[in-house]
Amino acid sequence: MRVVIMTVGTRGDVAPFVGLGVRLRAAGHEVTVATQQSSAELVTGAGLAFRPLPGDMKADMASADGQRWTKAGATLRAIPAQLRLGKRFMIGMGQAVLAAAAGAEVLLLARAPMMHGYLAGQALGIPTVGLELWPSVPTGDFPLPLFGDRSFGRWGNRNLHKPVLFAPTPFDADFKRFCREIGLPPVGIGRIRRTMLADERWPILHGYSPLIVPRPADWRPGAEVAGYWWQPIPPEWRPSPELADFLAAGPPPVYIGLGSMASGEGERLSGIVVEAARQARVRAVIQAGWAGLAAAGDDVLTVGDIPHDWLFPRMAALVQHAGAGTTGAVLRAGVSTVPVPVAFDQPFWAGRLTRLGISPGVLPFKRLTAPALAERIRQAVGEPGFGDRARVLGERVRAEAGTARVLRVLDELAGG
Repeated sequence: MRVVIMTVGTRGDVAPFVGLGVRLRAAGHEVTVATQQSSAELVTGAGLAFRPLPGDMKADMASADGQRWTKAGATLRAIPAQLRLGKRFMIGMGQAVLAAAAGAEVLLLARAPMMHGYLAGQALGIPTVGLELWPSVPTGDFPLPLFGDRSFGRWGNRNLHKPVLFAPTPFDADFKRFCREIGLPPVGIGRIRRTMLADERWPILHGYSPLIVPRPADWRPGAEVAGYWWQPIPPEWRPSPELADFLAAGPPPVYIGLGSMASGEGERLSGIVVEAARQARVRAVIQAGWAGLAAAGDDVLTVGDIPHDWLFPRMAALVQHAGAGTTGAVLRAGVSTVPVPVAFDQPFWAGRLTRLGISPGVLPFKRLTAPALAERIRQAVGEPGFGDRARVLGERVRAEAGTARVLRVLDELAGG
């Protein structure tokens, strides 16, 4: 089957779908990943075909609006910056999605290009499937993750999002124009999303473990929790001699990284994390990420991109931003963690990690200081219960087969 996966965003938004694509290809499917040019090497390096989608997430996050969005976190104050970035993101997306869909027999659609892909699939007669990295269907069990980790009661959790689905948006005119261009009745973004959520025949598969978020009983049919998708370590990959020597030179270090978050704050954050490691009396591997963290010394090593599935199990604890993809890597590694959520869905995942008992507690990015981080690191490393629970959970997560549900849906579509 000719499968096109569409996704855009940070590395954490793309890597899980590259991993899924690798496994679908191994099962006999012909797989293309459509994403932004900045992730082309990630796709082709895994042996998958690449097609371009517009935009540059790294540049967007480094922009003034990106900085405002990050600083506002998961609050209503983030909405104006989100809307401006969203308008920029929409430029050319519809036509790029149409081009990427050419020749496909099924479209697997991640969050950002999902609505354009859903419409393109209708116009072209191509089946589509939604792929989500966080819970996307309303439930009484908890609010949608972009509203944070605080419950609003069962009625509030289930209905908090509804005003957004019925309110006019700055994107409606763009979507109506796209609908007309492809021969569909013109509808705005809220109507499209309501249709997707209500259609029990439209599959929505969630790429995270049911051990961290079980499938809510009030979800509609077709909305499933599949398990994690992750990119396998390339067989030719080897750690640098510098990293190998550092790991061999002493006890397991603590990993500290913020992934694609906090772009432009590298100097300030580097000082905080180095001082925290010194106060906690631990060695540290610091991942530069988009923030540009950098430090050097006998007990500190700065690294670039390293496969998390190789690095994380070798660490004593993991300080990370609790993005969806990184959260999955933390769980698979079986290592205690200190989540430092910045924005988006990160507070949701950070709260889940704490409730699972593998973290001494959430340290919000806005309250990040060297003493506070040092105290959390001491707890994560020094109190054995966190690591013991993480190891048990890691064994269970690694035994899951997250691709199996996707393969079953593809088989059902091929048979239908």
